[in-house]
Amino acid sequence: DAQLCQGSLGDPIVNITFGAGSNPGPPLAAAAGYSYIAADCPNDGSYTVRNNSSSCFGGNWHNIAPDHTGDPNGYFMLVNAAIGAGVFYIDTIRGLCGNTTYEFAAWVMNVSIPQSCSGNSILPNLTFRIEKTDGTLLQTYNTNDIQILNSPTWKQYGFFFTTAPGIPDIVVRIFNNAPGGCGNDLAIDDITFRPCGPLLVPSIVAQPANNVTLCEGNAGTFNFTCQVSGGFTMPSYQWQQSINGGAWTDIAGETLPTLTRSFPANATLGIYAFRLAVAEAGNMGSAQCRIASTSLSVNINANPSTTALNSGPVCDGTTLILTATGGSIYQWTGPGGFSGNGSPLSVSNLQASQQGKYYVLVKDNNGCEHLDSTIVDVNPSPSATTTFNQVNICPGDSTVFSASGGISYEWQPAEGLSSAIIQSPKASPSTDTHYEVIVSNSFNCVDTAFIDVNVIAMPQADAGPDRSMLENEPITIEASIAGDNFTYNWSPSPYINNISLLQPQVNPPVDTKFILNANSGCGSSSDSMKVFVYKDIFIPGAFSPNEDGINDTWYIPALSAFNEYELIVFNRYGEKVFQLRNENRRWDGTFKNKRLPVGAYVYSLVIKKYINPYKGTVMLIR
Repeated sequence: DAQLCQGSLGDPIVNITFGAGSNPGPPLAAAAGYSYIAADCPNDGSYTVRNNSSSCFGGNWHNIAPDHTGDPNGYFMLVNAAIGAGVFYIDTIRGLCGNTTYEFAAWVMNVSIPQSCSGNSILPNLTFRIEKTDGTLLQTYNTNDIQILNSPTWKQYGFFFTTAPGIPDIVVRIFNNAPGGCGNDLAIDDITFRPCGPLLVPSIVAQPANNVTLCEGNAGTFNFTCQVSGGFTMPSYQWQQSINGGAWTDIAGETLPTLTRSFPANATLGIYAFRLAVAEAGNMGSAQCRIASTSLSVNINANPSTTALNSGPVCDGTTLILTATGGSIYQWTGPGGFSGNGSPLSVSNLQASQQGKYYVLVKDNNGCEHLDSTIVDVNPSPSATTTFNQVNICPGDSTVFSASGGISYEWQPAEGLSSAIIQSPKASPSTDTHYEVIVSNSFNCVDTAFIDVNVIAMPQADAGPDRSMLENEPITIEASIAGDNFTYNWSPSPYINNISLLQPQVNPPVDTKFILNANSGCGSSSDSMKVFVYKDIFIPGAFSPNEDGINDTWYIPALSAFNEYELIVFNRYGEKVFQLRNENRRWDGTFKNKRLPVGAYVYSLVIKKYINPYKGTVMLIR
């Protein structure tokens, strides 16, 4: 590697690529002492020419897909070394310049895999010899052992040499120094001879890179220069030009290390490349004696081809979408000082004052730009109104809506309407409903208004359950009313602390019926409850459960006036035969569904709000 040219190279005067095409490639005249085979995977002492190789010797060779350049059809020479060391390639190169330094190079691959030959593969070892046609050695170079790698890898080997004066032809020989056997298998590609000379370092004055860009319609002047290191005794110079990748041609009269080129505004689009060719004095006329710098280029690019569009015409108060194509950067300007970037670009709440022409400066990745425009039309939106926003109706009743502001109307939802697409429909909803009307004008612009219809339910009065109380111990009535927008009162008014309360306190001296009256604009209803008033807690002393309909049960009516109490009845043995807790029901003289015998039974009544319990006996008589 270190013996490759360290200066600058000329164009290849010899470039042996082995060609390209379908498999197999043709035999090589330069192959020395090796047999050609048309198939893949040559045996010892043979070679083939391929654009790929795979599955050789049970997978002990790498699979090679493209040649060294990556061309899927490009050929390379695939060699299985002979048992004995020796030359496998010899060729005569003609037309070289005398007293000129050249680089010889070739790309080589060890095709064995690390596991081949149980890890003991013989490694290729090549010697390149450059000779005069009479066999006199000019230069030699040895690659040393070419190592096995984990993947198929091309590596360039080469060296440079100087031809003798007046000797234009040389012979190149490639020796394989390693013995044959298991391993020593290789591929070779792209054998080149190129003039080698001093290092040439080109640049464009006052530019950071070796290429500059001009955009269509812009003029520019550029100064090119090239530094030439020592190496030639009397160097001569020639600037060359290539347009759009074409052949390099000499620029007449440009024979100094500097070059100035001007490009007018109407210059043809394309890539203009420049390089400096250098040779010893007297050799410039031969392309085989020149070296050349890397290229400097001026790229004249077309301005972007653009489009500018908008989503209009749009209605005021809505969103406009601006869209442009053809570049990577989009800068917008418009009426009223508008500016924005990007595509697509949204402009919300557009107003009539913002209609007009919008400009977009489109820039591409080369920095070239083009100004485009689009005209935006903004149409007025209607102003939707309704004669009222809220109305109350009774169940089964109707009301008439009325909207204005446009030429067409659409009501949502349609349920309960005589028509959903007229200006003034009749509405008869069965439940509370929020209606919206979409009003459109001649530009198909819309606005929305609404009406809330509240269906007033008729009141349903519930005065609550009948209640019991002890005299002068007020109670609260548990009443309720279902419905909407109602008023209510109680009657009669005496003995009620407030007839306008839904759950008032009452304290009548005797049994009294109270009436709850509820009214709304959609009707009225009433309900009553009765309060039973007890002077004290009367406990009957006897009852006769003989099914004659008279005193068949034992019952203490006043217990209904209390929430928390417990009543227990015991037989003469102290066994509980009847028990009440916070419920007032009658005792029929049975215990466990069996009739109890006649006799006296002891009771105990504990009422939470009183300190002392009530105790006594009750006689069961048949």
